[in-house]
Amino acid sequence: MKIIKILNIDFITHRRKFFMVPVALLILLAGVYFYRGGPNYGIDFEGGIMMQISFENHVEMGNVRQALEGAGLQSPELQRSEDIFIIRAKDNLQDQQLFETNVLAAMEKAFPGNKTTIEKMEYVGPAVGEYLSQQALKAFFFAFIGIVIYVAFRFKSGLWGVAAIVGLISDVLLSFGFIVLVGKEVDITVIAALLTVAGYSINDTIVLLDRMRENLRLNIREDFGTIINKSINSVLLRTLVTSITVFIVAAALFFLGGEVLHTFAYVMIIGTVLGCYSSIFICAPIVYEWEMGRKKRMGLARKGAAR
Repeated sequence: MKIIKILNIDFITHRRKFFMVPVALLILLAGVYFYRGGPNYGIDFEGGIMMQISFENHVEMGNVRQALEGAGLQSPELQRSEDIFIIRAKDNLQDQQLFETNVLAAMEKAFPGNKTTIEKMEYVGPAVGEYLSQQALKAFFFAFIGIVIYVAFRFKSGLWGVAAIVGLISDVLLSFGFIVLVGKEVDITVIAALLTVAGYSINDTIVLLDRMRENLRLNIREDFGTIINKSINSVLLRTLVTSITVFIVAAALFFLGGEVLHTFAYVMIIGTVLGCYSSIFICAPIVYEWEMGRKKRMGLARKGAAR
């Protein structure tokens, strides 16, 4: 940590190289997206049936999965939370009674004498799935608009708000792309995880922008690129410590939290790394690019007026 504290890395000089990393990832993940025909939506968005069952005596999840497949149930998703098994089937099944009968018959055949209890059963129709999809899009839209307004108001610059939102959109899109890459199911939990990533990322970015604003006031005559480099290096230790801490917690949930938290933890692991990268290598350099471009345009305008 002491080594990191005394580092003086020139981030601005190599900014365009750093820009290429998210661009290359976006192109790669976009190719995966179209190759797979889009994401693997869960029953929250496509519709289907969710059933929670429990057994009188302990059974292994692998045996329950075999029983469901042996009964001919198509594409069942199975999760376990302590002694509760969660079965999801996104085949737009209309007959809940038939699905219930088939599952109970499969469990009776596979585990004779071990009583199966249905704890909970829900059906999500296509209309509900479409409504949830619209609400998810609205959640992202209003979250982004709110962030732009807040950052623009706090730093008295719409540019800084736009720079922050560019990094934020990059984090969310790349995190979503990594979900598609591994074929994980997209449900409400994923939406919650993506919004959490957005909140974490913007918090990190605001800390950096605040340091940039402070250094701009204290070092009026210093070069703008030098001020940004100084700002990034001064918050680098804080950013790494925070990111590593969140990463460790997310990794613990991923490996030890069970299947219910698996996808959420996976998104947080990816999003933590991306959020750290975007704050340092995307948002601040975008501000620099814009300000340098603005000064260049103003200089050209003065020369044109002088002529």
